[in-house]
Parts: sequence; structure tokens; C-alpha cells
Amino acid sequence: MIAPREEFKSWQSGVAGNGSGNGSGNGSSYGAVRSSEAKLVKKTDDSLGGDLLEVAMGPHHPSTHGVFRMDVVLDGETVVKLKPVFGYLHRNHEKIGETNSYLAAIPYTDRLDYICSMTNNWAYVHTVEKLTGLQPPERAEYIRVIVAELTRLVNHTCLIGFLVQDMGALGTPLMYAFRERENIIDLFESLSGSRMMFNYMRFGGLRCDLPPGWIEQAKRVVANYSRFLDDYEALLSGNEILLARSQGVGVLKKDLAISAGVTGPMLRASGVNYDLRKVDQYGIYNRFQFRIPLGEHGDVFDRYMIRVLEMREAVKILDQALAQIPEGPINDPKAKLRGLRPKPGEVYGRIESPKGELGFYLITDGSPNPYRFRIRPPSLINLTILEDMCLGQSVADAVIILGSVDIVLGEVDR
Repeated sequence: MIAPREEFKSWQSGVAGNGSGNGSGNGSSYGAVRSSEAKLVKKTDDSLGGDLLEVAMGPHHPSTHGVFRMDVVLDGETVVKLKPVFGYLHRNHEKIGETNSYLAAIPYTDRLDYICSMTNNWAYVHTVEKLTGLQPPERAEYIRVIVAELTRLVNHTCLIGFLVQDMGALGTPLMYAFRERENIIDLFESLSGSRMMFNYMRFGGLRCDLPPGWIEQAKRVVANYSRFLDDYEALLSGNEILLARSQGVGVLKKDLAISAGVTGPMLRASGVNYDLRKVDQYGIYNRFQFRIPLGEHGDVFDRYMIRVLEMREAVKILDQALAQIPEGPINDPKAKLRGLRPKPGEVYGRIESPKGELGFYLITDGSPNPYRFRIRPPSLINLTILEDMCLGQSVADAVIILGSVDIVLGEVDR
């Protein structure tokens, strides 16, 4: 019997049973390769005889989590070469940002990572606030943290559902994940009027205040989420198939993760203690007590467990923020949204999105729209080391390794 790793037990103490906490695309079963583009490649080393097989997985494939292709060279079922190919979904986001006003660019950020629209909004308005000196009021800062951590719950829950479906679990874990996601989306809909593209944050504040009863409803959702995490872990974390498919698979060494610029749960699963909520302490994260879970092996299992533990920590942050949120205004009175013309300069702003460091780089020349608009998307950066993690693994394991990276193609093909 394969057992979960010892290093995560300290995080789980005091969690099971009460949920107090210490701490994308469709999958397919075992990554069946369905492609008419398979072809033979002559081996350079004929010691074993036979030829290598080159297979194009995607761009329309149930395990590539969107319109994304993996050109895989196989020796039997072993990956000897892998090239990620993207660009099929390119929507020209950065050029659109340069040809529209600062305000008009906010709704386009929703389309980057369409699972995490709230944090996309925050990263962009945070960057413009650094450029203009606008300061959100206390109440707005609390609301930003609340919706960001709710977004982290949505992202990680969906990712785990998709990941175990990639391993062959047919439906149940994913449907449980989407059931809980709907409860948070209900909160976002009552707040913004939308269930996917929220367009909620503004420079120096927010588009609108919380509706009556929203905080009480959010507290109920968060309390129920703790119990859901207990049930979800009881279903998955000790499952022998999940352990066999994930432990020792897709190892990402710490040095490679750092040199490749990997961030977020991917980096922390490799043992690097780096989280912008602690490093930059943007917003008001320095007011909350929470820990940063770390892995030791950097494999698929560690990446799974880090996301589970980060959800536990998100619940802790939400409990504190919902209890402490003050009354007051939600916008900086100096904020001028329409016709905003920042002084000439340049700025880089970043936040810890659920997938890693999401940054915006802006250059302004005093006109109503940015002279240069660039994005640092975690999905794209984290995807660059896919081949390194897949070499020597089976083609079935390549599917779950890709799933553990957690990409959204709108952010990759910005």
C-alpha cells in the first residue's frame, strides 16, 4: 500500500474533521493519444532497434487543457523529446491594451485567465495605482483580499478536479469541485452581475460596494468549504491510484525552477519559499496570519498537496478578513477613471495569482492610453519547463504532468 508523505502530516494536524486549517480544459483517461499526425522518426541510436514515434497531441485533444499541442517523440511509451506548441488562441491582448484607455483595458484582463478574473483585475489596477499614486480605502482593500482568496479556492479546486480526471477518475471528483465552485460564483455574480468576466475592480477602489447580506453569505460558503476540503481529501489524498500515478512523477528540481522563473504552487512544491503575499505584502496581506506550505520532492503529488494546503490557508485568511472588514468608502476620492492621463514613466506591478506571479509592465507618455503594455503570465512561464519534467516519463504521465502545471490558454496566448 502506498502512503501519503510524512512531511505533510504536520500541516494536516488539527485539520481533519474541523477544517480549521494550518497551513481549463477537459481531461481524459490515461492520456490516450488520438492523432492522425503520428509518424516515425529514425533513431540516432540503433542499439535497441526500431524507430522513434513522433506524435502530435493536440491542438484539439481532451488532455491538453485547451487549444495547445505537445509534439512528443516516443521510444515505445517513454518520452524522449517534447516540444510545447501554442499560439492557437492568441487574442492580441497587449496591443489592445496599447490602443485603448487605461479604464477600457480592465475588462480585457478578465479574459486572460478566465478562471481567475478577479485576480487579473487586481494585478492590472494595482499596477496603474503604482503609476498614479492612487490608494484604495480600507474597505476596498479588505474586499480585494476576500475576492482574491475566494478566487484561489475556485482555481485550486478546479485544478485538482481536472488533474484527477487526467488520471482516469471519471467525473466524480470534478463534479464535486464544480459544485463547490458554483457557490463562490454565486457570490461573485451577486457582487458584479457576472458569473465569469467580473470587471469588478477600479483604480483606487472598486466598481461597487458589497450588496446587503453578502458578508453573511460569504461566511457560510467559507465555513462549508472547510468541510468540503475534509471530504475531498478523504476521497483523494490517500487514494492508492492517485499516489501511484503522482509520486515520483514529473519531478521539478529547485534549481531549475528558480532559473526558469517558475512561480506559484509549482515553485513552492519544489521547496522554494517564495510567495508575493509575503515577499511584497501588497494590499493588506501583512495583517493576516497564514503560512506558506512547501514541498520537498517537486513531483505531481507535491504540486497536488501544495494546492490543497493553500486552500486551507485561504480559508484562514478569509475567516480573518470577513471578521475584520470595516465600514467606509470603497474608492479613493482623487480617482479619475475616464480620461486618466498618468505622467510619463514606467512601472511593473505584480501579485500572487493562484497560478503564480502575474505582472503588468506599463510605459506611459502622458497620453490617455499606455505607450507600452506587457504582461508577465504565470501560465506561459511555468509551461516552459514542461519538457524537462516529462523526459523519461511515460506518455500517460506526460498528461498528468501537464495537468499539474495548471495552465489556462487565454493567459498563455495573451
